[in-house]
Amino acid sequence: MKKIFLGILAVSACQMLGMPDEAQQKGELRISFNDGQVTRITETLPDTSDFLLTVSDSDGVVIYDGPYGESPESMMVDAGSYDIYVRSCEFSKPAFSAPQFGERQCVVVPSGGVCDVKLTCVQMNAGIRLRIDESFLKCCPDAALFLKSSAGKLMYSFTEKRIAYFLPGSVSLMMSENSVDRILFTRELQARSVLDIAVSAASDPDSPSQESISVAVDTTRHWTSESFIIGEDENDKGDDMSRALTVSQALSSIGAEGVWVSGYIVGGDLTSSSASFDPPFTSRTNIVLGPRSSTEDRDECISVNLPSGSVREKLNLVDNPTLLGRKVCIKGDIVEAYYGIPGLKNVVGFELQ
Repeated sequence: MKKIFLGILAVSACQMLGMPDEAQQKGELRISFNDGQVTRITETLPDTSDFLLTVSDSDGVVIYDGPYGESPESMMVDAGSYDIYVRSCEFSKPAFSAPQFGERQCVVVPSGGVCDVKLTCVQMNAGIRLRIDESFLKCCPDAALFLKSSAGKLMYSFTEKRIAYFLPGSVSLMMSENSVDRILFTRELQARSVLDIAVSAASDPDSPSQESISVAVDTTRHWTSESFIIGEDENDKGDDMSRALTVSQALSSIGAEGVWVSGYIVGGDLTSSSASFDPPFTSRTNIVLGPRSSTEDRDECISVNLPSGSVREKLNLVDNPTLLGRKVCIKGDIVEAYYGIPGLKNVVGFELQ
C-alpha cells in the first residue's frame, strides 16, 4: 500500500508495556490531537471531533473509519505498521471555502507495546483568491473567468470574494469571451499555500484597438498558513452553535458566559472526586461531556449542571440512557468548578447532534 506523507509528520512515541507472553503479538494504538498547533486560516475550522479518521494496516485492511470523536481512545491491534489518515473533510474536486486540514502518518505498533500517535494537522489543499480590478470589468464586460485544474473548474464571478480551493498541482486562470477560451495564468500550487491574484486590464499602446490583460500574484497576500492553536480562536467563538467551543476549548475558557459548548455525553453521577461512565445512572441533575465518545478520564471532561425543566427531563441519563455517547451542543456559563472540575452552569439551551 502506497504511503502518502502530507503536512508535518509527528513523532510516534512507542513504549513497552511489559505484557504477558501470550499477548506479545498484540500492541496498543492510541491516537489523539497534539495540544500544539494546527494550521490557521480565516475560515472556521470544524470541531476536531468531527474530523474523519481512517486507520488501516499494511495490507490495506481498515481497522477504523469514522469521526475522530467516536473512535476509541485505545485500540488493541496486531503488532505491525499502520496508516493513520485524518482530515477535516473529504476533498476531491475544486470548491469554494473548502480548506482541508489533516495529515497522514505511517506508524509501527510494537509487540507488547504502545504506540502513541499525536496528530498535528496542516492545510492539505491549496487556494486562490482573485481580485478583479474595475479596469478589467470595463474592457471585458462579456468575459467570464474560470479557475481550472485536472480535477475540475470553478467560475469566478466578478463579485466573488471567497477563496477557491484545489488539490495541489497545476491550476490555470482561464478567460472565456465570445466562445473563445484563453489561458491567462498557470501556476503550480503547493499544499498549505493560498495565492491572492490581481486581474486588471489596460490599453495596449502599440495596438489601440486591443486591450492588455494583466495578471499578477500579490506577494504581500501570498501566504503559507503556519499555526493554529487547538482551543484558540476569535474572541466570539462559541457565540452560536455553528461556532461552539469544543470541550478542550471550554476547559481553557473559564468565566465565559452564554456560550455554546459541543461534546459527547460520556457519563454522570458526579461527586466532588468522581464520575460514573457506565450505566445505570442514578442522578438526574448532572452529566459529563467529553471530547470523544469513548473518554473516561474525568480530568479531560467538563461537568454540566442540568437545571429543572425540559433540559433536565431530556438530557439526564436516568430517563434517557440511550444518550450515553451521543454528541450534544449546550449553551451556558463556564465556571471554574462544578463537582471538582470545570463546569457548565445556568444552561439555557441544547441541541442533540
